[in-house]
Amino acid sequence: MKIFRSFIKIVDHQTIIVMLMAITSTYLCKRFNFIADIPSGLIGVAIIFPIVFSINAAYRRREEALRYFASLKAHCVAIFYAHRDWVPSKDIKDQERIIGIFGSLFKNIKDYFLAADEERAEKLNTVYMVFSKISKSHEKLREKNVPANEISRINQYLRAIIIEFERMRNILRYRTPVSLRSYSNVFLNSFPILFGPYFAQLATKFFPMVGYMIAILYSLILVSLDNIQEALENPYDAIGEDDVVLDVAEEYVQIMKTI
Repeated sequence: MKIFRSFIKIVDHQTIIVMLMAITSTYLCKRFNFIADIPSGLIGVAIIFPIVFSINAAYRRREEALRYFASLKAHCVAIFYAHRDWVPSKDIKDQERIIGIFGSLFKNIKDYFLAADEERAEKLNTVYMVFSKISKSHEKLREKNVPANEISRINQYLRAIIIEFERMRNILRYRTPVSLRSYSNVFLNSFPILFGPYFAQLATKFFPMVGYMIAILYSLILVSLDNIQEALENPYDAIGEDDVVLDVAEEYVQIMKTI
């Protein structure tokens, strides 16, 4: 049932429209005897190959986003350990302070990636304000006689967090080539009309329903592939089932409080 529900999610109104266009084109071509044996391999070269290439590119970007986010979270935990273990006085306030900061950081990172384009600049400033709080927290450790070399090391952890966040931002901003997506969409939507003579030829040569069934099947496959690519295009929008889960603030705050 889960597999069926996942499949249903990639079938949308565009799928229905393309199917109807394919059926209509097939019917008209058959009625007016406009039939042709168009090479079916043309579909693979003109449509399927670009779409599959886009899916692979989007999937790689999603995997990179997961790797960068994992590194970001790991460095946050490392900074927490420094606040817990490196301070000679073992002040619990240092731990509570950094836990609160990281809870805010994860929340604001999530808000940034889910924000609308016009709100993203403001959300970015908020994220960097949290980075500033982490840096100031490191200076409080310096005041409590944490050695300078250890402060330098923990600042490298902060640097790594900022780098990973910026890498995640690049994935959001720079996506699959726009020209390739435009090419795929043009040919995908014109496909039912262009291949109407081919489906009509199948309907005439074999059985009338064969042409219509092949037209529906081709439309379903191609639009489904396009919808899969679209779902992977933005790995942060929390729409697709394969998106990166950014809602980790509560989870990691609880981890830091119990370890």
